[in-house]
Amino acid sequence: MDARALTRVLLQCVIACSAISATTTVLAAEPGTAKKTTIPRTADGKPDFGGFWTHETITPLERPASYGERNVMNAQELQAAEKFAADHVAKSDAPTDPKAKVQDLPHDCGYGFTGANCGYNNFWVDRGEKVLRIKGEPRASILTDPANGRMPALKPEAMKQQAAARNAFRKNAGPVDGPELRSLGERCILSFGSNGGPPMLPNMYNNAYQFVQTKDNFMVLVEMVHDARVVRFNGKPLPAAVPKWLGDSIGRWEGDTMIIETTNFHPLHTFRGAGSNRKVVEKFSYASPNEILYQFTVSDPETFTKSFGGELIFNRTNEPVYEYACHEGNYALPGILAGARAEESQGQKATAKEVGAEDDGE
Repeated sequence: MDARALTRVLLQCVIACSAISATTTVLAAEPGTAKKTTIPRTADGKPDFGGFWTHETITPLERPASYGERNVMNAQELQAAEKFAADHVAKSDAPTDPKAKVQDLPHDCGYGFTGANCGYNNFWVDRGEKVLRIKGEPRASILTDPANGRMPALKPEAMKQQAAARNAFRKNAGPVDGPELRSLGERCILSFGSNGGPPMLPNMYNNAYQFVQTKDNFMVLVEMVHDARVVRFNGKPLPAAVPKWLGDSIGRWEGDTMIIETTNFHPLHTFRGAGSNRKVVEKFSYASPNEILYQFTVSDPETFTKSFGGELIFNRTNEPVYEYACHEGNYALPGILAGARAEESQGQKATAKEVGAEDDGE
């Protein structure tokens, strides 16, 4: 048996063991009623979050400024948002005229995507069509803190450092000088956006996860780029000299809530400007037998004027996490670099001709 097959067998054993769990009846407090619900529990009585989950939603991370500090949508706003999403899917799913030329294709394809970024066929997109609902409330943003649902301001020193870094990058190296200067998503190291997290946030597709839970560990497998994060319960942090792409995650229990604290991120893995010294606290609790309430707080006193956080829902699904083939058959990155080299070669030839013409003139 080769290493790949052995790994697959071991993972299946872990999944099977975590699936053997007891269920406990709990009372869900509702005004004037006592409704019985059951949540899955492990053999030692902890809530069992193992299984397949998804959290796609059309609710954005940041709240539109027009809402102010109001994060619950009214009936008209909810209807308009979900109608826009449904209409967008219907329009995008319509067959393309086979006689259409490149210049006939839409320049603006919605949700802020324009031009070349409209290249994704809607078949591959799965951002959902519903607004995020928590306790029955349709939410205008995932962020709940600050109260306006917007990212807090950067500290003046952080703004200066980021501006200096951008200027140095433009002066000393271009984004097409080599693969190392492309984004982590393009290099298939991590997912773009923050699917892998933490915090784990929805993207335009591949919003599926598999959670595997044991007494000592909690594993998060992300469909996007197959990022895998292993949380150690009651463990000790790794040395600062050993940063990890998804950070070093330590878990603990407070009643029926699983709390994960993550620090020591790889320097190249930033989040909305937050650097490697940030701390992310995640909380998992059951909102219903098929819904996980996921709450998070991000702290980076070196970068932001205050911490920020939010919440969303993971919904249980019967669909497994599918293979995400990133570079296999993907010629985008080699094409970008090859195109840049071709432009450089043409520029050098043009310069050589100009120099030759000047020499002939002399």
